[in-house]
Amino acid sequence: MKIAILLDRANFDRYADTASLPKEWELLHFGNGVCDEDAVAASGADVIVTDPMTAISGALLRRMDNLKLVQSQGVGYNLIDLETAAGRGVFVANSAGANAAAVAEQALLLMLALLRNLKEFDEMVFAARQMEAKTRCFKNGLTELGECRVGIVGMGAIGRELCKRLLAFGARVSYYDKFQVQDCGAQYLPLDELYASCDIISLHLPALPETEGMINDETLAKMRPGALLINTARGELVDQAAVARAIADGRLGGAGFDTLSPEPVTADNPLLQLGGELRYRLVLSPHIGGITSGSFRRYYDVIWENVRWIEAGERPRNIVNGI
Repeated sequence: MKIAILLDRANFDRYADTASLPKEWELLHFGNGVCDEDAVAASGADVIVTDPMTAISGALLRRMDNLKLVQSQGVGYNLIDLETAAGRGVFVANSAGANAAAVAEQALLLMLALLRNLKEFDEMVFAARQMEAKTRCFKNGLTELGECRVGIVGMGAIGRELCKRLLAFGARVSYYDKFQVQDCGAQYLPLDELYASCDIISLHLPALPETEGMINDETLAKMRPGALLINTARGELVDQAAVARAIADGRLGGAGFDTLSPEPVTADNPLLQLGGELRYRLVLSPHIGGITSGSFRRYYDVIWENVRWIEAGERPRNIVNGI
């Protein structure tokens, strides 16, 4: 069993627990980033294990006659040519659920940072303006998360983990998903009703043709005035220029994003053009929601289990290309 590893080598060495793997497995390291298609194709690998931010093209897939599985290290898979893989009978799978707790924590972090005006107040304290910041809070008290109604869009593994944490804070939680979830402690609402009734909207959907740009001028206009928007899913879900406009004109109270589009972020991203006090209504993190030691260990558990299923001639878990 030849396994082409398109991952950061230091990360792999730290978390992959290769001592437990069958000795006959041949691990071939190619690094992450831009894929060296010639080298990977020449490997004759049975499995590709890839960083979700590394593109796996149809041209590469067509050159690999032995390939049976392309396994994403994380949850994302939008840079893998799913159609070509399916046409060649190659499974594409992700590590859904492995980072759910970590990303839920990141979503909470972004919510709290916005509610507590963390960016501006941090700067003010460093500038020896502590009492000015504190006096402002006496005039206009901060909002507790437990006072908020939070709408979760996408009640998969991450959405459910976030729901549990929000309920522990005392928040009222509603959700929208194609499938209703039983006994989750949250109220199901149609999407437009969720937009209109929630103080915070948190996105937890994959990047698909039907979800791309789902947050735009039209949907932002449906949200409660002053609402907060959280995105720890994929940058492609959001029309970032529309969000910048909504923050600038006050329709949107703020936004907390762990993901942008494209990544790496470019200097001309409209969100980065927000200046003055508007930038305090935007909290950005560098797509690190799922980059925790616990998540990495769980990723590799899923990866090696799927490789074992492939070696046994069985279907892997978490297939995302419909075969």
